[in-house]
Amino acid sequence: MANSKGKNTVSVVEEIAVPIAADLGLRIWDVRYLKEGSQWFLRVFIDKDGGVDINDCENMSRALDAPLDELDPIAGEYILEVSSPGIERELIRPEHFMQYIGADIMVKMIRPLDGIGKEFKGVLTAYEDGMVTITDHSGENTVTISKKDAAYIKLDDFD
Repeated sequence: MANSKGKNTVSVVEEIAVPIAADLGLRIWDVRYLKEGSQWFLRVFIDKDGGVDINDCENMSRALDAPLDELDPIAGEYILEVSSPGIERELIRPEHFMQYIGADIMVKMIRPLDGIGKEFKGVLTAYEDGMVTITDHSGENTVTISKKDAAYIKLDDFD
């Protein structure tokens, strides 16, 4: 969805949110604008070293309200939600992958991989130009996939 200046809604909101988050000691993890049922949701995921708490979410939400109202980048009504990306956070951007090299991850592919299947776990060992390298926990098998072929790639903090 694009606004009147040709930028998509997520890009415009992110431009507004990044400096606000920085002033609050936070980082923007992701911004999503999506429809669920009849409602539109603007979801802003924030992060900081040591994790975020409810106060961080409330502060970010309050700080975003006036700039969003003033710039009005979204036509129509929507619900603003500010939250943490959570423990099983989805890795989306190149900087997410770079930050978590060496971490346990879980992958769900759009289509099954030969000999591996559709879902698997391992250690994120490399990321370059949209290509993700995962080594199984035995250290014996490595696979490199295109991020775009994965339904999701998330941190796996529950082993």
